[in-house]
Amino acid sequence: MIRGFIDFDNLDRTLVFDRLPLDQGISLPGLKLELGGTGIGVFARNHQALLVLGQPRIRDAGLAGLVERDGWAASIPQLCDAPDEFLGKLAGRFALLWLDTAKGKIGFASDRFNTYGFCYASEGRRLSFADRANEVPALERELDPQSIFDYLYFHTIPAPGTIFKGVFRLEPGARLVADRERTQLAAWWQPRFDEPSDADFKTSVDSFKSLIKTAIERELDGTPVGAFLSGGTDSSTVVGMLSRSGNPVTAYSIGFEAEGYDEMEFARIAAKHFGVTHRPYYITSDDLVANIPAVAASYDQPFGNSSVLPAYLCAKLAHDDGFGKMFAGDGGDELFGGNTRYAKQRVFGYYEKVPGLIKGGLLEPVIMQTPLGKLPLMRKAASYIEQANTPLPDRTAQYNLLYRLGIENIFPATLLAGVDTEAPIRLQRRVWQGVNAHALVNKMLGFDWRFTLADNDLPKVIGSARLAGINAIFPLIDDDLLDFSLKLPPEYKLKGLQLRWFFKEALKDFLPPEIITKKKQGFGLPFGHWVLKNPALEKLARESVDILVERNILRREFVSELFTTHLPAFPGYYGEMVWISMMLGQWLSQHAPSAKASS
Repeated sequence: MIRGFIDFDNLDRTLVFDRLPLDQGISLPGLKLELGGTGIGVFARNHQALLVLGQPRIRDAGLAGLVERDGWAASIPQLCDAPDEFLGKLAGRFALLWLDTAKGKIGFASDRFNTYGFCYASEGRRLSFADRANEVPALERELDPQSIFDYLYFHTIPAPGTIFKGVFRLEPGARLVADRERTQLAAWWQPRFDEPSDADFKTSVDSFKSLIKTAIERELDGTPVGAFLSGGTDSSTVVGMLSRSGNPVTAYSIGFEAEGYDEMEFARIAAKHFGVTHRPYYITSDDLVANIPAVAASYDQPFGNSSVLPAYLCAKLAHDDGFGKMFAGDGGDELFGGNTRYAKQRVFGYYEKVPGLIKGGLLEPVIMQTPLGKLPLMRKAASYIEQANTPLPDRTAQYNLLYRLGIENIFPATLLAGVDTEAPIRLQRRVWQGVNAHALVNKMLGFDWRFTLADNDLPKVIGSARLAGINAIFPLIDDDLLDFSLKLPPEYKLKGLQLRWFFKEALKDFLPPEIITKKKQGFGLPFGHWVLKNPALEKLARESVDILVERNILRREFVSELFTTHLPAFPGYYGEMVWISMMLGQWLSQHAPSAKASS
């Protein structure tokens, strides 16, 4: 834990940092810094100090030599003078905070996927900060109705927002530098897709396998290791590579006794194929009742990814078996084109190639403006045309749960009065436009690096593992592998409508054939079905969602209809709305027991 504040009007700039007990914190007029927990490196030199979260890997030979010879403290002047250049020489999971009291400056930065990061609040001449949103020592703290709306839209609160008004989170690959006069916020890293038309396949395969092997071996020390194993392509690849490392491997899998949700069969196939110890666990609805409150409360703001409970139970099993870290397969889909939506959106892209005369003069008038368009088959064609005519990322918003259910039906007018319902799509547009790529698949990948990985899937695994006392390792988003993916031809990622073509072709003689050909599932919960069958879970869900009614976040009529009509009719679909609402209610009850969201 790191938290503190700096008051630029009262900062004592004469302090020599190496005379302070930096392992406990720093306190002087105008500056307070508290440190807690493990994994924080503290280094000082004269009037400058550096705090390091995580374990950054140095990829620049000159900087690596300096740090190896003289320690991190010797590098602080470089960081203070040219932070963007310095940060570009680092890789891995990390966050940095640096201070220069002689110049009255402070800075902090997050890594490329924000796996470590900082939150902050700027209030006049005071800048407060922490590595968790709920720890930022802001002078004023209140819930932000906009962020509550954003949470229910995204199922998480994407950076730069947080649940609190005026408290912001660094975006991935960003840094902040502040002094008495100004605060500068900028990206120190932005991915650039090279997009060659072709590549030497064999050379690419050899490089790909070598990079995965290196990324995994970099984290090994000869002791037994644990790994998440869903039975999908990514986790199976990581487990397979671990099995070749010579370290004893135990793979942990979660199953569900519910049709369409369980893929334990594939996890068993992978474990047997690679000869690793396999620890399967079948999660029950009672497990949810027992663990939801603690998992919801463990996050620094509301978090609604429903696979967080299976991830936590996997990590807890590994911790109970004595493991301190677990390897996870997250990132393969987003680097190499594995999500079904990539193929789906390419199908819509085909419509753009239809000549305008045919579209505007024949197809659209006939299908969209005549009774013919109301026939069942034509209705599908009309829906296709409507979606194809909506540009990305706006097209994806059409699938959003809030829009499908009706914003006015869900929220009371008092909350909507203080909310900009277009803010989420504007953020999505900004991120989409900032992706430096031309190929559609790469635009979608870059977009997902932000909203799927940095804001959702990685916090799911990191947060659930942290609660269990485990450190999560992500070899498939290793920076060298990331750079490799940026240089692959777009057709290697999505060949026609074939997802992650290169990944599967490269590993077809390594992975079991059943896993190469299986459909993607993951750790999704049959939550809606369980709510209908388990009275204790239904009680927890109802009581949690009722908190949102009491706080003017959801309409009472909507919640009543959600439980009595919608959920019994379509538990798989409407269970998601119950889940995200329940997790929000749980978080509020434990972190903001009296706050309301009305404007």
